Amino acid sequence: MHNTWARRIALAGTVLLLGACGGAGDDLQGWVAEVKSRPAPPLDPLPVMQQFETFSYDAQNMRDPFTAPVNERAGSGSGPRPDPERRKELLEAFPLDSLEMAGTIGSGASMLGLVTAPDNVVYRVREGNYLGQSDGRITEVHEDRIDIVELVPDGAGGWLERPASIALEDQ
Repeated sequence: MHNTWARRIALAGTVLLLGACGGAGDDLQGWVAEVKSRPAPPLDPLPVMQQFETFSYDAQNMRDPFTAPVNERAGSGSGPRPDPERRKELLEAFPLDSLEMAGTIGSGASMLGLVTAPDNVVYRVREGNYLGQSDGRITEVHEDRIDIVELVPDGAGGWLERPASIALEDQ
């Protein structure tokens, strides 16, 4: 008998719960209808398109910057030029700005310069030796500097002589 009362109470609770759920559907449908009837928020305005100026390319008849220029001096053979037959010296493997003057040996016309290379080896150089990667020829060795003349391309197929020097740093 105790089981039947428990069953009856459970059945009554289920009926009450199902009855309560049936009325909630009306509230839900009303809420959805109310939300749908609200006015939509305004849209952002479209961005203004920026107007660009038109450009006409008028350099069709000019020389192409990616082709070698025609050089009238190239055929004449005048002006300084690197000697392709000359054997490269050891110090021509290093950039000029990586070489440092370490000092001098001797005096007068027989003065030798001492140059430290990036490989931490000290080399003896004299007037007429080459160093640096731009065909730099030593023109004179002083106690405090080594004067050099480099050959650099002029951009028109020729070569220019550019003076340079390596100075002895105060230590």
